[in-house]
Amino acid sequence: MKRSTGASLAFMMFLQYFIWSSWYVTMGTYMKENLGSSDVQIGAAFSALAIATMISPFFVGLVADRFFAAQRIMGVLHLLGAVLLFAATRVTGNAIFYWTILIYSLMYMPTIALSNSVAFSQMTDPGKQFPWIRVFGTIGWIVAGTLVGNLQIEKSANTFYLAAAVSAALGLFSFFLPNTPPKAKTEAVSGAKAIGSDAFVLFKDKSFSVFFIAAILVCIPLAFYYGFANPFLNEIGMQNAAGKMILGQVSEGLFILAIPFMFNRIGVKNMLMLGILAWILRYVFFAYGYADPNSWMLYSGIILHGVCYDFFFVTGYMYCEKKAGEKIKNAAQGLFTFATYGLGMFIGTWFSGFVAGHYQTDTGHNWQGIWLVPASIAGAVLIYFLLFFKEKKEVSPGLPV
Repeated sequence: MKRSTGASLAFMMFLQYFIWSSWYVTMGTYMKENLGSSDVQIGAAFSALAIATMISPFFVGLVADRFFAAQRIMGVLHLLGAVLLFAATRVTGNAIFYWTILIYSLMYMPTIALSNSVAFSQMTDPGKQFPWIRVFGTIGWIVAGTLVGNLQIEKSANTFYLAAAVSAALGLFSFFLPNTPPKAKTEAVSGAKAIGSDAFVLFKDKSFSVFFIAAILVCIPLAFYYGFANPFLNEIGMQNAAGKMILGQVSEGLFILAIPFMFNRIGVKNMLMLGILAWILRYVFFAYGYADPNSWMLYSGIILHGVCYDFFFVTGYMYCEKKAGEKIKNAAQGLFTFATYGLGMFIGTWFSGFVAGHYQTDTGHNWQGIWLVPASIAGAVLIYFLLFFKEKKEVSPGLPV
């Protein structure tokens, strides 16, 4: 891969995740401040990306991959997305805001798979080259959060303006990316295949089934963090909350480097259990450290994001790939994404909204009561996983003989 091609792909990834970080992390705070939204309405708005995650494989697999060059359809989607992000700032009602965010999410989520397709199509050694390209997405997320926090715009529409401007820039830039032509129309494609149905055979393996259920359930605690961490930190008086939440992405970038070394040393079960345990600790820290906005517990809860996410979800992707083997590994990854960021997050976003609404008070929220709920769910998942997940240290493909 040419250095200039690598640079353009890295810039693409930077902008791709800069857009997401700009508005997504602080959307709950924005809705409280500008729309007077209830917690249930905030949870519903965050569920929009989960719905889009479940739908986007159909669009990418059945339409985009077969009829359009990936970089061109990505450009069109980002340009439309810029218009919708701008339109979101003109909305004053929660119902219309929800539909605006849902339609935008349906534009944005397919671009993640499309950007990956553009990157992979140019690589001579994806195993070595992709991580170095993808890390610029994490850098983009960090830079966006730092800007939003330091500019003190997390409660204003400026977060959406920033995301819209960068979305328009990436939309235009996409037309100059390396050409990634559509796949052959003769390939057999169906809606079931688009979500990874070829990997259903893995459910014959008990350990994989246990892992799959645990992965969906862990997304409920994950949804609490995405939807309510920023409103929580702002409500208790933490200054530059969005900027400080970036510590979570920094730790994510650091801990991900440890996974290849630990995966085979301590085994997949211990890796996944450490990830679940981190969710429990994070929410216990939030539950008991909220009285002081500068408490070490709050900072620890934020920094634990690296362990929470990497040790469960990144390890989970690696487990799916090893379990599936070469033939159906892509289907297994698609199925895992559909189940977690789609189904699991959809359940979690709605549930978190109802829980936060239940613990609302005249002066704000009973945050201890709120955070102990996902801590308890993660604790139950940990016990379930400990008792029923029997995978060996060396993961072997779970396909039937």
